[in-house]
Amino acid sequence: MSIYQPLAERLRPQTLDTFIGQKHLVGEKAVLRQMIESGNLASVIFWGPPGVGKTTLARIIANQLDRAFYSLSAISSGVKEVREVIEKAQKLQLFQKPNPILFIDEIHRFSKSQQDSLLGAVERGVVTLIGATTENPSFEVISPLLSRCQVYILKPLEKEDLEQLIDYALKNDEILKKKNITIVENEAILRYSGGDARKLLNILELVYNSAESKNEIVDNKKVVDIIQENIAFYDKNGEQHYDIISAFIKSMRGSDPNAAVYWLARMLAGGEDPKFIARRMIVLASEDIGLANPNALLLATSCFTAVDYIGMPEARIVLSETSIYLATSPKSNASYMAISDAMGLVENSGDLPVPLHIRNAPTNLMKKLNYGKDYKYAHDFEGNFVIQEFLPDEISGTALYTPQDNQKEAEIRNRLRNMWKDRYGY
Repeated sequence: MSIYQPLAERLRPQTLDTFIGQKHLVGEKAVLRQMIESGNLASVIFWGPPGVGKTTLARIIANQLDRAFYSLSAISSGVKEVREVIEKAQKLQLFQKPNPILFIDEIHRFSKSQQDSLLGAVERGVVTLIGATTENPSFEVISPLLSRCQVYILKPLEKEDLEQLIDYALKNDEILKKKNITIVENEAILRYSGGDARKLLNILELVYNSAESKNEIVDNKKVVDIIQENIAFYDKNGEQHYDIISAFIKSMRGSDPNAAVYWLARMLAGGEDPKFIARRMIVLASEDIGLANPNALLLATSCFTAVDYIGMPEARIVLSETSIYLATSPKSNASYMAISDAMGLVENSGDLPVPLHIRNAPTNLMKKLNYGKDYKYAHDFEGNFVIQEFLPDEISGTALYTPQDNQKEAEIRNRLRNMWKDRYGY
């Protein structure tokens, strides 16, 4: 192992026994460990944030199963590179070799045509695909390919995992051992790592490089000072991905268009996927604006379509317009709170029966059982409305949607109050 390699690469685990974290997948008798130990490996997709072991697990699997390992990055590879790997894999079949593992990092960045080029080889078992993604594969991986893969969710490392990693690095890395580094406080290291093993090891490397003596005492203040002095190094390769998208969302939620556009520019300059940004704005339009401005969701959805159609660099203008619109819109989280409260009510109250008068009655037996009896068809009444019960009796009168204090929802509140009187407390 070269001393010039980054610490994270020097300490990359080679076996499952030295792999830290993801016990729900690789712990004793866990599902992925059992699959690996049986040798019956299916194509899989690892979904999780950066620095949680997706690439490392893929390499460990290849080593443990003694499989050829081909690695492609969706950022720099295309259909041509995929086909070249498939041709190499087909040649291995001539020598009765087990099918190799094709690891594709950031598979969510592959286009539909690029993913289509994988299908045949995965179906025929020419290669075993291991894809890694930080995005929900349901949105980014085509259905035919997704249906042929098992999806495993990798979680940010827990506090005890990170502490174990710190201890392991200080005791086992030949470079770090040259200086006697004593960490008396680790809160800052853990906080800045954000559950990301690579980020944590980068911080340790910064601490080592900044140590002025061979017996260095490290506390929280020292860690913060070191990181602030080396922010460009610390932020390399987009490791603040989640911090910056959080700042972007919070700026729009907080109605600051200037900050929103700044963080948008930071993401675009760092190579962030424009469609990822557009998707997050769709969520914000529903969660934080909602019925205070129903057009926000329409514009955010149109933004995603436009970004998909035209791509960069012009997509930056569409993203800018939409982020400013969302930031300057009135805010309401009433829809978000309504579904959250409704889900909680369902969990606590169980499967309450549907009132008979609003049940479907497609058969004579159901009609004899009074399914649909006494149902009042709203359009038969003045104003297309009539008071009747739609909730189960056990939760009758429960208000889940509460209009908030903005012009649009004030109108909604008045309309509901006129219709339902005091039933829901409007």
